[in-house]
Amino acid sequence: MKIGLVQQSCSAEKAANIQKSVAGIAACARQGAELVVLQELHCGIYFCQAEDPGMFDLAEPIPGPDTAVFSVAARENGVVLVSSLFEKRAPGLYHNTAVVFEKDGSIAGKYRKMHIPDDPAYYEKFYFTPGDLGFQPIATSVGKLGVLVCWDQWYPEAARLMALAGAEVLIYPTAIGWESTDPHSEKTLQHDAWFTIQRAHAVANGLPVVTVNRVGHEPDWSAATGGIQFWGQSFVAGPQGEVLYLAGPDREENAVVEIDKQRTEDVRRIWPFFRDRRIDFYGGLTQRYLDEDD
Repeated sequence: MKIGLVQQSCSAEKAANIQKSVAGIAACARQGAELVVLQELHCGIYFCQAEDPGMFDLAEPIPGPDTAVFSVAARENGVVLVSSLFEKRAPGLYHNTAVVFEKDGSIAGKYRKMHIPDDPAYYEKFYFTPGDLGFQPIATSVGKLGVLVCWDQWYPEAARLMALAGAEVLIYPTAIGWESTDPHSEKTLQHDAWFTIQRAHAVANGLPVVTVNRVGHEPDWSAATGGIQFWGQSFVAGPQGEVLYLAGPDREENAVVEIDKQRTEDVRRIWPFFRDRRIDFYGGLTQRYLDEDD
């Protein structure tokens, strides 16, 4: 399967961002992509750097104007498409939602981001209600897609549940970078941890991982910080954690990477982690913390 990755920078001009995404989809399709993955919240700036009620105006219903645009892009280019949109579900109820389109432009399914961060420059709990659709792969003509979103990528439970439900690839639309005040040493630790844990999801589950991150600097309009430098470096890892593709840290890219889904079967035969799981002793995973009195 040939997978297209659209790594882009974003501005406050929504129409320009959308056009850039659409152009990236077309560029990947011309290179033979069957599946194209866009980054997290690709229609606009990463508005979660500050808590601003006015930013809720960026949200759209699903289906709605944004899904209409990307439906056409999927159909005209003949690709399965993973988008990432700010969903207005009801007044005062908003989600960070990945919408997957089939090659004919129909909506194959959606995933609402389950894990919502609340950190300096990443105030997502102000904007997003945690997802309620669970960890279910989305069935498409190119296979079962285990779509998760950004902060979900730190949780092995999310990756495992997608794998147990039959996902053939794990996909993470992402918006992550360095907050301006972090020292260089901390920045290095953060990126290395991010890269390592997702490759670990590939290894632990015997699945390819596709991560598409935004790139470029976005200012903090509230002036509380110096903004975020998104580190790009979108990548694809194989089922043994091998890096099949790594994008640059400071440029936009439209890349196509080929993965071999048969490798999952081959790897799981030699590393049978699913066979050896001790499911009879994993009950503690459903608890917040195992106190001595529990």
